[in-house]
Amino acid sequence: MKKATWLSMILLTAMIFILAACGPDREETGADEADVSEGEEPEKPESLKVWVNDDDNQKEFYEEVTEEFTEETGISVEIEHHPMDEQLDKVSLDGPSGNGPDLFYQPHDMIGEANLQGLVSPIQADEEQLSIYEDSAIEAMSYEGELYGVPDVTETYALLYNKELVEEAPETISDLEEIAEELTDASNEEYGFLMEAANFYYTYPFMTAEGGYVFNQDEDGTYDSSDIGLANEGAVEGAEMIQSWYQNDYIPKGINDDILNGLFEDGKVGAVINGTWAVKDYVKAIGSENLGVAPLPTTDDGDPLNSFSGVKGWLVSNYSEDKYWASQLGLHITNTENAKKYHEASGQIPAVTEVVESDVLQENEHFNGFAEQTQYAEPMPNIPEMAQVWEPMGDAHEYIADGNDPEEVLNEAVEEIQAEIEMQAK
Repeated sequence: MKKATWLSMILLTAMIFILAACGPDREETGADEADVSEGEEPEKPESLKVWVNDDDNQKEFYEEVTEEFTEETGISVEIEHHPMDEQLDKVSLDGPSGNGPDLFYQPHDMIGEANLQGLVSPIQADEEQLSIYEDSAIEAMSYEGELYGVPDVTETYALLYNKELVEEAPETISDLEEIAEELTDASNEEYGFLMEAANFYYTYPFMTAEGGYVFNQDEDGTYDSSDIGLANEGAVEGAEMIQSWYQNDYIPKGINDDILNGLFEDGKVGAVINGTWAVKDYVKAIGSENLGVAPLPTTDDGDPLNSFSGVKGWLVSNYSEDKYWASQLGLHITNTENAKKYHEASGQIPAVTEVVESDVLQENEHFNGFAEQTQYAEPMPNIPEMAQVWEPMGDAHEYIADGNDPEEVLNEAVEEIQAEIEMQAK
């Protein structure tokens, strides 16, 4: 289906007062708008509950924008902080008892799974409200033709380097490995190059550089979840390369984002793979003039590495009794003015076109590096089966770090993914 036609369908189906009607148990939940006529606003609730990610740097922003919403609508907003990766499970537990949120925060690749479990309701917004967001962000937050999330930020990752240690960004993977060989002194916790090498989100470009893939796609972009390419020859080649980095002590086992960020901010690492969310703290630590951002290095044949791209946004709980007003809260938090404020607070790239095209971002040298990588970024699949990929691949990377045979480990991971998908379908 052509993009324009597809997008029009989304906008049409996301018009005001979409009636929740397509998920398991949906009829049993609070469909407060079921008898509301088109063009009317449902009765305002006294309050709404929103779950935000547990990032202290954003606490002040959320307090400010929700207070604005209260002033405009008279609806008070209760904010609770929960880690984003725990929210979906908590909604399934707390929602039925009435203790869950009206609005919560998720990446786009979890929308299929959330829909399958009947945890989310379509966003209730009109075409004008949705017109401020990037088309690609609207697409990412949609599933089977309906919009299930208000886009908040778009993101991918790139190569961030300390210009005091690495004068120019490496162009190829071999260049990157040369930097690692030259600068690494593991006994002093000094490294040429670091990444979270046991996190499939970050290893994806290297696993797919020579032909690996998650789910095969047909010509119109539909995923075939029965065709998994995470143990094919290309994926194994990528895993072997990652394993060699451990064996050469370029990367320590057990590295996580806290360790990686701490070492880079202490000036002990030449280059890291990370996202826009790290820029603010890196600038504070090593100085804006010393921080470089560049696309990921290419293969030695000059082929670009495809990073994962994602969109995070606000989802309306299917257990909410006030879905229309929960949608309006999500739209308020992400409107153009608040998107500018959120960028200032978090350093992340909003999904609002006017902000992306503004001088604030376009004249930011750090943003430009991410923008260039975005050309090669691939959206994470948002079908429900994607939820079965992360844990087996995370375990596989741990085994690879421990020196186990990459091909054997990846075959076992794919078998586990296939088994989980079959159970999911029952």
